Amino acid sequence: MNLPKPKKINAEKYVAGLSLYKQKTVKIKLSANESALGPSPRAIKEFNKVSKNLKRYPDSEGVFLRKVLANKFKLDPKRIILGSGSDQIFELICKSFINKNDEVIVPEFSFIIYRIYSKIYGAKIKYAKEKNFRISINNILSKVTKKTKIVFLANPNNPTGTIISKNELLTLRKKLRNNILLVVDDAYFEYVKDKNYLPGMKLFSNSPNVIVTRTFSKIYGLAGLRIGWGYGPKNLIHALNKTKPPFNINRAALFAAAESIKDVKWLNKEIKHVNRWAKIFYDNFKNLGIETNSSYGNFLLANFNKIRGSAKKTFLKLAKKGILVRKMDVYKIKNSLRITIGNNLENKKFINTLRKMI
Repeated sequence: MNLPKPKKINAEKYVAGLSLYKQKTVKIKLSANESALGPSPRAIKEFNKVSKNLKRYPDSEGVFLRKVLANKFKLDPKRIILGSGSDQIFELICKSFINKNDEVIVPEFSFIIYRIYSKIYGAKIKYAKEKNFRISINNILSKVTKKTKIVFLANPNNPTGTIISKNELLTLRKKLRNNILLVVDDAYFEYVKDKNYLPGMKLFSNSPNVIVTRTFSKIYGLAGLRIGWGYGPKNLIHALNKTKPPFNINRAALFAAAESIKDVKWLNKEIKHVNRWAKIFYDNFKNLGIETNSSYGNFLLANFNKIRGSAKKTFLKLAKKGILVRKMDVYKIKNSLRITIGNNLENKKFINTLRKMI
């Protein structure tokens, strides 16, 4: 009997950070770059309020939230698109702009979802080499061919935690052909305190060939509600809206996100907490002989080449103690782990456990 055959997809499957280890719920999860302090109390209150009327469909265009975002960041609401997480925006970009055999450039160690969606829609991936885990603008430019369609990058970069300076980003856009789309992922921008840095939204809000994405999954603590957004020129956002599914953002997410944006006090509390612990993590790693770099996100990349225990053994020992971190095998970063900054108790438990191991 002949049955329908699915299309052959030449792309790896995204593997999320573990929530379970050997089918047991872990006590401390530091594997997914989730918020350290969780959602704003105002967002939780709004979520509970909306949950009482879940029989109603959400506003398919998210008009209210787009207005809140536009007011907050001084943007044009008509140029904002909402996604079920910022990763849906990446998929819409690939679906809307990539033709078979187009080329997409991504940094060597960058968020894996860029290349997954690019491959699904038929693109060939070109990897730009990094130096000391820093994105190289010159190497990106060296990979450009007549087939290049999109350049994806995150700033700060995941999983390395490094940043690209505002001048480097401006130079990159200037030297790329006008018909190459630059996509800048601002997922961790709130944590950065560096005079040489500006987020993509500040640099390219008026650019005709840049789309900037942001998310509520990280600093706002709404990863479970799946909501992100993108901003770009009207014609490009119009193209994305043609392929955006209706009702792609649920009611609870729309209203909780709007309250999150308004709660500046809670946002600043999270930023202060993460930046404080990033320094503590960095100092402890150095003292233990673990190589790392100053991170500008809510996580650190740790290399175990110079200590007795490997990253694999450390991962297993931590997991047995109920602490999950992120293996870097899928990113092909050898003998390394990515560790998310958690709350005070989680961080103290993790550091004390790590000290006893090494």
